[in-house]
Amino acid sequence: QEDKYFFASLVPVTPVEEVKIWQYKDAVITAFRGKPGTQSFILYAGPKEYSALKELNVGLEHIVDFGFFSIIALPLFWILKFFHQIIGNYGWAIVLLTILVRIPFIPLVNKSQQSMKKMQDIQPRMAEVREKYKKDPQRMQQEMMQLYKTHKVNPLGGCLPILLQIPVFFALYKILLLAIELRHAPFMLWIKDLSAPDTLFGHIPDYIPLIGGFAVGPLPILMGATMVIQQKLTPTSLDPTQNKIMMIMPVVFTFLFLNFASGLVLYWLMNNIFSIAQQLYVNRKLAREKAAGKA
Repeated sequence: QEDKYFFASLVPVTPVEEVKIWQYKDAVITAFRGKPGTQSFILYAGPKEYSALKELNVGLEHIVDFGFFSIIALPLFWILKFFHQIIGNYGWAIVLLTILVRIPFIPLVNKSQQSMKKMQDIQPRMAEVREKYKKDPQRMQQEMMQLYKTHKVNPLGGCLPILLQIPVFFALYKILLLAIELRHAPFMLWIKDLSAPDTLFGHIPDYIPLIGGFAVGPLPILMGATMVIQQKLTPTSLDPTQNKIMMIMPVVFTFLFLNFASGLVLYWLMNNIFSIAQQLYVNRKLAREKAAGKA
């Protein structure tokens, strides 16, 4: 038996081929495959605490399933616990872990953001090429490639950092979703449980379709606000449909995160703040380079 944070398990001390256990009236009946005999078991009933289960050395730690990216999740989990041992607060440990995870991607993300900014600058010229050669797709492609080459722009430059960060995000998502260490772990101010949604403002009335009963708190609202700021700083597309979709995304994500654990929302919030700081740096750097070029 198990739920999100607790489970019960019987582990045989010596190997057995097959064990069947069922309840008949008031008695629990255990049947072994093979000849009659005596078999010893270890009974565990308690929390899914990875380190404690690992110490038992019977394989029960595998019940804590960090998913496909567990090879990334486990080191990040130990780093999170290490930060907690130093500062004694899992909220600040999540903040430090978010910063640590983002540091290796700084050069790639900076290059990606510069590429996106340059793409925005040449979009009027790209629109002219599309209009001029709309009846000749092959010539249009050639002119586009020449335009990219002239302005030293990689149209796929923004994809690589995102792709590289996806495994890390899913690994962190699993950690913050499943780690019992965050259960009832406070952060600061009104956040008393990092494993629970932020409910400072209560809940959305049940009679409201789709989102009735959702928790409402300032943490996911702050997260949504940082997404809006991030979009304002990020180069936009000339495609009005794409721009409208991007405008809706902060609203969608805010409602989506209302019921998420506060620890996960805190990670996303800090990730957005880090991205905003990087985008500000890149925008100012490109503005200085542009001004120096004109001078």
